[in-house]
Amino acid sequence: MPLDAVCLAGVVRELREAVTGLRIDKVQQPARDQVLLTLRGNKKLLLCAGASQARIHLTAISRENPAVPPMFCMLLRKHLGGGRIAEITQPGLERVVDVAVDMMDELGEPGRRHLILECMGPRSNLLLTDGENRIIECLRRVDLEMSPDRQVLPGLFYRLPPVQRKADPLETDGEAFDRLLAQAGPEPEAAAFLLESFFGLSPLLCRELAFRACGSGGARLLTWEDRQRLRDAFLEWRGAVREENFLPFLLTRDGQPADFSYLPILQYGGAMEGERWDAFSPMLDAFFETREKLERTRARGRALHTAAATARDRVARKLSLQEKEYAQTLDRDRLRIYGELITANLYRMERGQSVLRAQNYYDPDYAETDIPLDPRLTAQQNAAKYFKRYAKAKTAQQRLTEQMELARRERDWLESVLDELDRAEAEQDFLDIERELRDAGYLKQAPQRRKEPRRGSSRPRVFRSSGGFRILVGRSNTQNDQLTREALKTDYWFHTQRVHGSHVILCAEGQRPDERSMTEAAMLAAWFSQARGGSQVAVDYTQVRNVKKPGGARPGMVVYDPYQTAYVTPDEGLVKQLAE
Repeated sequence: MPLDAVCLAGVVRELREAVTGLRIDKVQQPARDQVLLTLRGNKKLLLCAGASQARIHLTAISRENPAVPPMFCMLLRKHLGGGRIAEITQPGLERVVDVAVDMMDELGEPGRRHLILECMGPRSNLLLTDGENRIIECLRRVDLEMSPDRQVLPGLFYRLPPVQRKADPLETDGEAFDRLLAQAGPEPEAAAFLLESFFGLSPLLCRELAFRACGSGGARLLTWEDRQRLRDAFLEWRGAVREENFLPFLLTRDGQPADFSYLPILQYGGAMEGERWDAFSPMLDAFFETREKLERTRARGRALHTAAATARDRVARKLSLQEKEYAQTLDRDRLRIYGELITANLYRMERGQSVLRAQNYYDPDYAETDIPLDPRLTAQQNAAKYFKRYAKAKTAQQRLTEQMELARRERDWLESVLDELDRAEAEQDFLDIERELRDAGYLKQAPQRRKEPRRGSSRPRVFRSSGGFRILVGRSNTQNDQLTREALKTDYWFHTQRVHGSHVILCAEGQRPDERSMTEAAMLAAWFSQARGGSQVAVDYTQVRNVKKPGGARPGMVVYDPYQTAYVTPDEGLVKQLAE
């Protein structure tokens, strides 16, 4: 959710107690939309004006700064460096935070500057104003063409964003609420009524109040009792906010942060888990760090997918051309016959002749055939030309056979990389695949500005069979190689038949695994493959001793013999059940 006005009020109250009076030791701009103020006591105040990440809070996360500070950062250092935070305020119920800083100007005279953060989605901004409320500089300039109603430019006086034509929820009592509800018409939707009638309320809060009043976030107000319950829920919420009873509350889904609020959220039931935090800053730090990390991971995944798909398509086009050339070489016997027929009919030929009609003694019916000639060449030279083309086609067939086999292996390997990207989950998975593509020459080697230790690979997926045997599933081709190489010779290796997927190792530990454990390992191999959505998927399995890697083969490419084949249907529920 965006940081709505009421949640922002809770954050401002928390920051007011934590940073008021502290000296600003450093001003940094780690990203275009972020400003980081390092305060006395090593507290770090983050102000972010990103479109989907606008917020202000204390942070404990270290951020890398650019080698050359941006101009906006240099200006902030000039005006705010060494100053003290005098106060942090939020004008009304606006998504605006004003950080007032007492400082000394260039002449040593005391003054005040204001660092103003506007958390308004795509229109979020960060501005520096002087003591007279005149804009010194802003992160995003807004001129007359961009907004005829409100310009944000250096030299202009700062004005708050236009006020919405809605009621102030904190100034609305029971009678005023009833009047607004009477104007809403018959059977209005509770959440929609709240969202359209009051400013400062997020859709999440409106659905939550509707849920608390009527039992559903999308409920309609069908009866007088429904309206009274909504009124009571609204007034209870209003009273808690006016008394500044804020409870930092984080919602998680499958262990990942999904949303946050300043009060417990009940509308999702068991679909999400709620976690109470002691303060807003660490909660927002954890939420947005996970979110930013996920966005970086997705961006990295998209870039890698584009690189691998482009390489795959290039290899496919190359293979198509090679196959056409190969088809042409299969007709080379005709060239040899032409050369021999010319040699057999030298006595009949004349210089400057363009076509030779001769009886083809290789044909069962001895049919006559027309042989094209180059009139500039002699008969012997025309025959030699055909023999040379025949020899060239014969050599080309051998070379093309080798090149096409290499191209097919390269195409299959790139297909396997694309399959890995589709199943990658964590950032380390993408780093492993990126390293694999870089080692293969499909990505440029990153310049090393400083010597850093080589990162280790991610750990394989680990499962435990019903019979108690560990089952390891590779996340990348490189890890597939490593799993097979490090497994015991008596362990069992599984892989989908003629379908790209992960290598799966059933750690037998010198025992003979039970039939159910073997089936579960085969099912995992089917699930972590391109055949995930299929049924009766063919999975080959054999002992690791029978799996070999051909010399010079790409990571993940192996041959195996003998082997057996099992037919299984992937089951997501069983995958979750077996996961450690």
